[in-house]
Amino acid sequence: MPYFTYILASKPRGTLYIGVTNDIARRAYEHRHGLGDGFTKRYRVHRLVHFETHETARN
Repeated sequence: MPYFTYILASKPRGTLYIGVTNDIARRAYEHRHGLGDGFTKRYRVHRLVHFETHETARN
């Protein structure tokens, strides 16, 4: 199962967030729609600017 390291950015402040997931489409949707009460919702970080694919979460 592939894993993804991804970077999100906020437009107003340029805040960056780095995450890891095994489902990039689901995770991007969750960030974009403010699901959850974490950092990305608080700082409106939802624009996917980069991602890389890895064979495991440890790479």
